[in-house]
Amino acid sequence: MSANAKARTAAEAGGSRRGPLGTRILALTLLVIGSVGFVYPFLWMIATALRTPEGVAHGGASLWPIQWQWSNFVDGLDSFPFWTYLRNSLLSTLVPVVAVVFSSSLVGFAFARIRARGSGLLFAIVLSTLLLPQEVTIVPQFILFKNLDMIDTLWPIIVPTFFGSAFFIFLYRQFYLRLPEALTDAALIDGASWFRIWFSIYLPLSRPIIIATAVLQFMSYWNNFFQAAIYLTTDRWKTLPLALAGFQSVNGTDTPLLMATALVITMPCVLLFFIAQRHIIGGISFTGSK
Repeated sequence: MSANAKARTAAEAGGSRRGPLGTRILALTLLVIGSVGFVYPFLWMIATALRTPEGVAHGGASLWPIQWQWSNFVDGLDSFPFWTYLRNSLLSTLVPVVAVVFSSSLVGFAFARIRARGSGLLFAIVLSTLLLPQEVTIVPQFILFKNLDMIDTLWPIIVPTFFGSAFFIFLYRQFYLRLPEALTDAALIDGASWFRIWFSIYLPLSRPIIIATAVLQFMSYWNNFFQAAIYLTTDRWKTLPLALAGFQSVNGTDTPLLMATALVITMPCVLLFFIAQRHIIGGISFTGSK
């Protein structure tokens, strides 16, 4: 077969895999319409954050401010102890991120590589906890932390993460099952302990799933309102989601200040997701590949 014939055959095969042109155009059109529907509220929030109160009343659904007022960001953050709440949010987010990454990785490695009687049953029990809503477990947890005198501190939010997350344990287990088992066998022959095998061999190879876990955990705990509302009562330990919830009661119906503050609090999650989205997709998709 000549080179031109091979090229035509490859092009036809590629075209057949992509589907008819009309189908692709329709799919692209639907994706664009759906994307506009999802991104419009965020763009409206940005536009409202740059408006005056009068501009909000006359702007309607427009995405272009009539009068630009950049001072909304400064005024909004100055209306409450932002830096104190930011410190609390960072502590209650970054520490759980590190704790969940290492504890879930260690437990996932044990389920994937250590053959022990009853490990399958234990793994099933771990997965079954995903069926329990947080509202069911919050009462016994509250009683426990109250008896430990940890109410109105960040400990009730941080401590549970040191025991891992069932969802991330599942992801790590699936990820490690995809790695060659010969790595474990060679290390065991050399006399390495299970902890040394995990820490020196498997953990360095876990970069994609570590990034995915860290980003998803960060987004979850950065926006953690439910636990913070249950355990935190004073301004000393309140986090940014709690501050945003009480913003309107302090500033009335000043919508531009509210949108400016919400935009500042939201941007870390948005930027982090767009920076690490390739690693998130790669890490999670690898756990289910064959």
